[in-house]
Amino acid sequence: MMLRQYLSAFFAKRTVRILFILLILLAIGITWQTRQEIQPFPPTLSLANTDVRKVQLLDKNGIPLIITYQNDWNLHNIVPLHKIPKTLQQIFILSEDKRFYEHHGVDWSARWHAIAQNIKSFRIVRGASTMTEQVVRMLHPRPRTFWSRWVESFEAAHLEEQYSKADILEFYLNQIPYASQRRGVVQAARHYFDRDLDTLNLKEMMALSVLVRSPSRLDLRRGTTEIERPLKVLAQRLLEQGVINETEYQTALNTPLELREPPLPVQAAHFVQYVYTSQAVDKLQTRGHLYTTIDAKVQTAVQAILDQRLSDLQKQKVSNGAVLIIDNQDASVVAWVNSGISSPNIPVSFIDTVTTPRQPGSTLKPLLYAMALAKGWTAATLIDDSPLAESVGTGLHNYRNYSRSHYGQLRLRDALGNSLNIPAIRTIQFVGATQFLRQLQELGMQSLTATADFYGDGLALGNGAVTLYELVQAYTTLANNGVFRPLHVLRNQDTGIQRAIFTPEVSQIIGNILSDSDARRLEFGRGALLRFPVQTAVKTGTSTDYRDAWAVGFNYRYTVGVWFGNLTEEPMSEVSGSTGPALALRAVFAELNRYTETQPLPLSPRLVKMDICRESGLQASGNCPSRTEWFVAGTEPNQALPQLLNMAMVESIRLQQPNDGLQLALDPRIPDDKEAFAFALANPLPNAGTQIDWLVNGQIIGTTPATNPRFLWQVQRGTHIAQARLWTETSEQPLETPAVMFYVK
Repeated sequence: MMLRQYLSAFFAKRTVRILFILLILLAIGITWQTRQEIQPFPPTLSLANTDVRKVQLLDKNGIPLIITYQNDWNLHNIVPLHKIPKTLQQIFILSEDKRFYEHHGVDWSARWHAIAQNIKSFRIVRGASTMTEQVVRMLHPRPRTFWSRWVESFEAAHLEEQYSKADILEFYLNQIPYASQRRGVVQAARHYFDRDLDTLNLKEMMALSVLVRSPSRLDLRRGTTEIERPLKVLAQRLLEQGVINETEYQTALNTPLELREPPLPVQAAHFVQYVYTSQAVDKLQTRGHLYTTIDAKVQTAVQAILDQRLSDLQKQKVSNGAVLIIDNQDASVVAWVNSGISSPNIPVSFIDTVTTPRQPGSTLKPLLYAMALAKGWTAATLIDDSPLAESVGTGLHNYRNYSRSHYGQLRLRDALGNSLNIPAIRTIQFVGATQFLRQLQELGMQSLTATADFYGDGLALGNGAVTLYELVQAYTTLANNGVFRPLHVLRNQDTGIQRAIFTPEVSQIIGNILSDSDARRLEFGRGALLRFPVQTAVKTGTSTDYRDAWAVGFNYRYTVGVWFGNLTEEPMSEVSGSTGPALALRAVFAELNRYTETQPLPLSPRLVKMDICRESGLQASGNCPSRTEWFVAGTEPNQALPQLLNMAMVESIRLQQPNDGLQLALDPRIPDDKEAFAFALANPLPNAGTQIDWLVNGQIIGTTPATNPRFLWQVQRGTHIAQARLWTETSEQPLETPAVMFYVK
């Protein structure tokens, strides 16, 4: 008996010791594991070093161009605690953590009460997590287990040692998760109610606090019925705690929750896509934000202008359009507008028409004439506007003006102002198609990828496709006194790259011509549509079969381009640049000039001002109708030689007809002695010559005055060599054209 008692006592003490040792080891293990799993907190709760999945683009004044919720944190809608309504803070504290300012991370009283409720109900009915613990869970996500709650309790205490209650509450209210990837009360208020925090009513504030308990189950977008009961319970608690009075309590109960869809502040989807795909946004962003050069106010106003104009033209089969606006001061994009955003009648384009190549029609002519001025021509240079046929392979192509009218000898000012095609063809023959193509590419028109032989002289009339972006960029060069600067779309990201393409004097003469209503009187009249209140250089263009209509212009501050057409390539119903986009261009400039002090286009003091004869381009004298003209110093005309006869012009003297390799065939229906073919000179310089000798196979077949650079030759079968000699008063030897071989069958 005594032995049994002794053994029992021995084993009992041994068991106690073992259990005691095991408990000590377990405590050590738990302590060690707990210390291992406790993670440090960042030195600040500002999330400054957080990885950004998608940058939010802002206009130049901070207005969002796109709303993104793809980041792990709310980086774009953070508000300091003092700007969050006090009532909203009180509601959250009472609803989520009523002893927030009393505990040190964990509310043990609430924790034990929750455990008792859960045991009593045999299920989890209450969590009792403090807002501090919820912040810990956001910063250090873990599986929802008892062990996680244990570790989070220690981390919550550490969090409150490191940060103030205000810091924790501010982080909580800005980062608490809601449905649809929203975080924080600002995003939730806009998502559900389209309101800022200071405009929320009491019931909406209560809803924001209740929704955090189960964001998916209570999501208001799925219905507002289920949330009414917890809202009523919360309202009763607020009344009991004195946060609200009886009147506010009754109002909250009787006020329905009205959901609203928040619209984007500004529509610029195509511009946003361009920035995301063409710029290193991840390297340039700051805290998930990136400022662009877009002006949201201008973007919205121009969107309405564009869609209204397209709506007016719907019956004329116009579906798509675009507007691009550039600030000339720094070559920054102010507005990038595609059609179909503000009007339900206009289809939204999923293709960015600002960057889609289209044929530019006559809008390339100012750049062509700028090259001619740089090579010695002047605004008074006479260009022959008579019927013109040029070689295409072994045949001829007949060029014509838009109105099918011809005006004879015209000054360059009138040829450009009236956008005449035949003078433009003669001009590209003077400057050279290869040189013109190279210059367009230097101006940024990289869409012109074919060779000069592919485009031919038709490049002067816009047979090569370019984008609105490229075209407007080129016009900003004229607006900036001939200095090319690449356009940029990010604020404070001007590359500083620039190069001189034209002289300031040449650029200013082109601008002066394009702003001169008198210069366009022959084809467009002196109507007010293209004569803007503020001096503006304007050029319109229309491609073949009315597939594209353009209007481009610049004033002292802005360059604007407008395109109308159909992305399906369907022709419009006789909508030209001057009847379609020109009106939109006028309205856009009116909007841009509304709140700014306007100025005229610049004219350099180095330009020479002279009165000239309208018909001859000579210095005005006698009874000749005159007008004022501007010249680059040294190119002004005189009575003896109104056009500058330099080597470039001499080299441009050639036969326009026949062309080398031309094949002609006699018409059997016409007697052979009645058939004739017109020989013609290209760029004949009639005012610089006295007569023209026409030669076939080395023999002179006729002579005409230099004022008549055409000769009818009676057609004869065989292989022939043609040539012409231009006699001038300034030289004893004639200017000879290169010989060309042609065939008559």
